[in-house]
Amino acid sequence: MLRLLNGTTLDLLLSVRQDEIKHLMKSLSEKANAGEAVDLSVELMKLTNNVISRMLMSKRCSDKENEATDMRNLVTEINKTTETIIKEHQVARKQETGEVKDLLSILLEIADNESTEIKLSRENIKAIILNMFSAGTDTSALTTEWALAELINHPNSLRKAVDEIGQVVGKKRLLQESDLPNLPYLEAIVKETLRLHPAAPLIPRRSTNDCTVAGYYIPAKTNIYVNVWALGRDPNYWNNPLEFQPERFIESRLDVRGQHFHMLPFESRLDVRGQHFHMLPFGSGRRICPGTSLALQVVQATLGAMIQCFDWKAGKDGNLPRVDMEEGLSFTLSRANPLVCVPVTRLDPILLSI
Repeated sequence: MLRLLNGTTLDLLLSVRQDEIKHLMKSLSEKANAGEAVDLSVELMKLTNNVISRMLMSKRCSDKENEATDMRNLVTEINKTTETIIKEHQVARKQETGEVKDLLSILLEIADNESTEIKLSRENIKAIILNMFSAGTDTSALTTEWALAELINHPNSLRKAVDEIGQVVGKKRLLQESDLPNLPYLEAIVKETLRLHPAAPLIPRRSTNDCTVAGYYIPAKTNIYVNVWALGRDPNYWNNPLEFQPERFIESRLDVRGQHFHMLPFESRLDVRGQHFHMLPFGSGRRICPGTSLALQVVQATLGAMIQCFDWKAGKDGNLPRVDMEEGLSFTLSRANPLVCVPVTRLDPILLSI
């Protein structure tokens, strides 16, 4: 998995992510021009499904309204589809130079390499593909959805993010992943979203040996669930833990209104990659989510482009004063109600993409 999702591979497939974000921006632009509301729960799921599908197998899911969700639920169909695509890739690999086109190419190369320590079977490859779909699609979509909902409810934070993007990116091109290192406030927004709304609120683990944690005896082979949702809201470690404050992750001690607020020393330096146990949105240790870098890039680039190009009005008619933030009940932290908004064009994404 490390080779599948390392920095080199992600860079090779950068154009896939850029194309899919542009495709989403075009769709949103059409809705904005028509004055129509958008179900962002559906649109963001389609985006992440297509990103994962193209990175894996060089094929889009499709633009059908419900297929993005249906594809994830129909395991039998996925098995048939992946078998066909694997055969196509095997034929293509015999005719080409071995250039990496997608993640399946890497998996087939590993499977054909007799010197590798771990052998990949056909079923292993199918399982990896299915796992990446199930683990990598709704989580990134949900995080982007929660982040935009928080920004709509916190217009000062939204304005600050838009200003930052304007200063770094300008108004003549669409935000790119290469801009992300220069957008610390956008990064802080995503961190704050992951703190309040971790896509996986409970992380399952299993103890390998008998141990005692905080006075509790835990026998070997015990199933344990780490409550990531509670960690991010613990008042022992976070000031105003229930408030959306991206500034807590910025070294500046001024909030969006120019007022001072107290910040715990670790907050501005806190990392989300499992190094600080106050916040573990991707887990930690050897079993940390291997798609952490991909998820952060997709969420930040998608959210950045959405607020660069559009203002957002909540509700089907755009007249709701704020977005409902009720949480749903599922293994992933979904919203209880879809995020439906009316996009209003600020910068034309079609012109920016030329």
